[in-house]
Amino acid sequence: MQLRFLGATGTVTGSRYLVEHRGRRLLVDCGLFQGLKQLRLRNWDALPLPASRIDAVVLTHAHIDHSGFLPRLIRLGFRGRVHCTRGTQELCALLLPDSGHLQEEEAEYLNRHGRSKHHPALPLYTQEEGRAALERLSPHEFGQGFEPLPGLRATFRPAGHILGAASVLLESSDESGEPGTRVLFSGDLGRDDDLLMKPPAAPPACDTLVVESTYGDRLHPREDVLDALAAVIARTAARGGTVVVPAFAVGRAQALLHCIGELKAAGRIPDMPVYLNSPMAADVTGLYRRHIGEHRLDAAQCARLGAVARIVATVEESRRLNELKYPSIIVSASGMASGGRVLHHLKAYAPRARNTVLLSGFQAMGTRGAALQAGATDLRIHGETVPVRAEVARIDGLSAHADRDGLLAWIGALPTAPRQVFVTHGEPAAADALRQAVQARHGWPCSVPEYLEDVVLD
Repeated sequence: MQLRFLGATGTVTGSRYLVEHRGRRLLVDCGLFQGLKQLRLRNWDALPLPASRIDAVVLTHAHIDHSGFLPRLIRLGFRGRVHCTRGTQELCALLLPDSGHLQEEEAEYLNRHGRSKHHPALPLYTQEEGRAALERLSPHEFGQGFEPLPGLRATFRPAGHILGAASVLLESSDESGEPGTRVLFSGDLGRDDDLLMKPPAAPPACDTLVVESTYGDRLHPREDVLDALAAVIARTAARGGTVVVPAFAVGRAQALLHCIGELKAAGRIPDMPVYLNSPMAADVTGLYRRHIGEHRLDAAQCARLGAVARIVATVEESRRLNELKYPSIIVSASGMASGGRVLHHLKAYAPRARNTVLLSGFQAMGTRGAALQAGATDLRIHGETVPVRAEVARIDGLSAHADRDGLLAWIGALPTAPRQVFVTHGEPAAADALRQAVQARHGWPCSVPEYLEDVVLD
């Protein structure tokens, strides 16, 4: 078996791992590169092999940095099936068409304002191509093995993180049926103390481990999320301001609504209006009722989750939010302020000191969220320079990723020592810090692979 790293090396985006076994090829994850321009340009690069030579895809979960390249792969010639959990299938039905829609919108904007060196600027794929990609998805239950390729058995195990998120164990066999190599891909691992999702399942034995390292060099602060959120909301309301929260539509928006609902019920924050300006986030919230048992919420909590905020459905309603004259909370996508409706709210509210921009998750390098986190005094939005005079606050306790200790605890639960460990899906400092920690604690061979690196798996 051979493994080639086509993404998630030196970055937390673009997760793609090519596994070759007995002359057939499987792509584990099929994500978009995001953040820095030189990373985003990779989405347009030619693949190192024809897409038609990839026989199947397995998705760990639905986030766009793990699934968002799929419509492009199909346009390039991929003709196989895409295997995932049921939760991932349902989320992809929302995320992939929306991703295509956003790319069409961006291309249209660039063409309308003449801001592209390409004439015309084109989307990476369209909304319709995102929708068509859904026909390739084949759902599987957690714990029930399947064969995406002959002689290669795959099994999904719960990873926490978001609905449907999985770690994937691949077990090979030779043509006579004799067992061969076992490779475990962690996917994105959730937290033991996540507000919504249950902890990730313990890892099974494997010969090779490929593990994420998003927070491989840091610990989540031991803050009380409700206390921290209440403080931000209360002081903003006291100034007569609005709290704008860039939030991932999948997972983070629902965690925020859950927390706001708890604070309102306890009378800990003013009874100010809450707006959910993300049609996708509204749809995702409904999925929690269909997946009771996979997360921590019961039926009553799921019902309250959908009642906390006013859903903003139309573009006109979204525009009116930029003219609010009273303290409010606006939760809107995207979570790194890299696109979506939240950009219009940042243009309206970031220039005023009475308001707050609340960052509630990881901000990848090159995104507007990362710039705000670093103290930027202005942002470029839609070709304009927008001053940032609002308070920029940050709550790390809502992260859906395991921190360094969580990652090490999950790795340490392996029943036997793997022969090799590859640390991926992290910024360079985070990935190397986790590599060092694994080697110091366990003494296992551990490395951070390079982009397009090939390895032979024993």
